[in-house]
Amino acid sequence: MAGVAVLAALCASGPQHPDGLRTAPGPGPLPADRYALTGQDYQRSERASALLVRQCMADRGHPDFPLDPRQPRDPVVFTMVGTDYGVLDPGTARRWGYGWDPARPRDARPTGRRMTGAEYADWPACNAEASKTLMRGIDVTRDWLYAARRATDIDKAVKRDPRLLAAWDVWSRCVADQGFTRYPDPVAAYTDKTWQRGSDGNTRHTPRERATALADATCKRRHHTTELWHTVRAEQQTADIARHRDRYAAALKALQKYRSTVDGILRELG
Repeated sequence: MAGVAVLAALCASGPQHPDGLRTAPGPGPLPADRYALTGQDYQRSERASALLVRQCMADRGHPDFPLDPRQPRDPVVFTMVGTDYGVLDPGTARRWGYGWDPARPRDARPTGRRMTGAEYADWPACNAEASKTLMRGIDVTRDWLYAARRATDIDKAVKRDPRLLAAWDVWSRCVADQGFTRYPDPVAAYTDKTWQRGSDGNTRHTPRERATALADATCKRRHHTTELWHTVRAEQQTADIARHRDRYAAALKALQKYRSTVDGILRELG
């Protein structure tokens, strides 16, 4: 779904720090979930990648390279936390609007020491080598990216569904009736530039933002917007998987191959 969290998908070249969007729990699993990496997959693949990079760096003359190094200069990190359906919890919305408690860390910062200049010069090549090893035997273009590509078309079909359009209209009128902007859908409310997200992705938590988010979440609950939205997504995914069964099967095989490679690396090096 191309809602708030679609950009959280892992890139095809292996695990990297997801410095874009973070996804919070939604209303439940979907049929297409089995064709995507899980959170546990991501953690394991990060560990495998780090082990491969450390081995490569040792071969290049850096025997004490850390598993979780900091770059010479800390990069700007943009993190947005949400669900595919926007804000859902009225209590959280009332307090933090479309953002979050700034006292709670939202991303895992590297715990190792900073790389030296010499290490940093060799690090990109070792990263590329690790990614190549993790993806060995997988047709990236045809199989690995297939489900993600289909998600774009599925999302378009979901947004055309007359039931969902009607549900969004009811939600929109509900929010507007409380004195707020009449957004076309919940994602538009969540991503409104008025909230002025900072470099970390958090918002200003202004009274207007928090009140809008509360109305948003309340109207979703009142009119069961999220449940219908979830149902439409599930139906569209199920139909798409049935229409392209062989291609999805190949995508799943590629995912299983990737998991097997990660398992082997962790057994050997971890």
